[in-house]
Amino acid sequence: MSCPHCLAASTSKRKNRTGLGYRTFFCPGCGKRFNERTGSPFNDLQFPTDIVLLAVLWRLRYKLSFRDVGELLLQRGFEISHETIRVWEFRFAPLISENLRSKRRGKAGVSWYLDETYIKVGGHWRYLYRAIDRDGNLLDSMLSEHRDKHAARRFLRRLLDSAGQKPLRLTTDRHPACTKAIRWIVGRKVLHRQNQYLNNRMEQSHRPIKQRYYPMLGFRNFESASRFCTAFDELRNYLRVRPTHGKHVPASHRRELFTGRWSALMTELAA
Repeated sequence: MSCPHCLAASTSKRKNRTGLGYRTFFCPGCGKRFNERTGSPFNDLQFPTDIVLLAVLWRLRYKLSFRDVGELLLQRGFEISHETIRVWEFRFAPLISENLRSKRRGKAGVSWYLDETYIKVGGHWRYLYRAIDRDGNLLDSMLSEHRDKHAARRFLRRLLDSAGQKPLRLTTDRHPACTKAIRWIVGRKVLHRQNQYLNNRMEQSHRPIKQRYYPMLGFRNFESASRFCTAFDELRNYLRVRPTHGKHVPASHRRELFTGRWSALMTELAA
């Protein structure tokens, strides 16, 4: 294992381990000792990395409160308060989002669907902009305090940066702010379709975040709402099983794909 301090490759493994069972090493170049988690975002935690990631992923994936996650971890032998789990989500949800966002960068289709839905934050309605392609794959999401041309332009810039290309077709509702923003950011060559029936694909895509958001009774502040919605969308898109050539995917194969992707994500985040 390379030294996280001087990046030297010639390190020696020590016999003793940390209190959590992680291997320790010694670097003769800089004379410092370190363990497997040194230099990672999980180094200062008092709990194993896989338990921390499991708590955050449970919170994002399932309809669980912080106290529900704490009770599930209690059954595994870890007594963790709900406030600690809240801090973990604050720290590591953006890490999960960025990891999954980098996986799909530049893999967008040529037909995009764009729409916004309502999210209550601090007793006020805010707007969650979301975009998918024809296959239902997530392109990007962004929470905004306003629904105007400035928010639409900002979202389209993020969208183009994430996709790495411009679409051939773009379907939206009849809100005039989207029309002006598309002409300004994407250009006039794109086929812009404004039809509520053509955009039903996008309306159906709003259902998962709505179903996850309703039991929470809203968010207290804008930052936490934006962080949670982004991480939820990214994780759902990563674990989503897509039919191949329009064929139904058997339940047994779905379970295998889910288990493999979940394990791969845990391994990558803990590395």
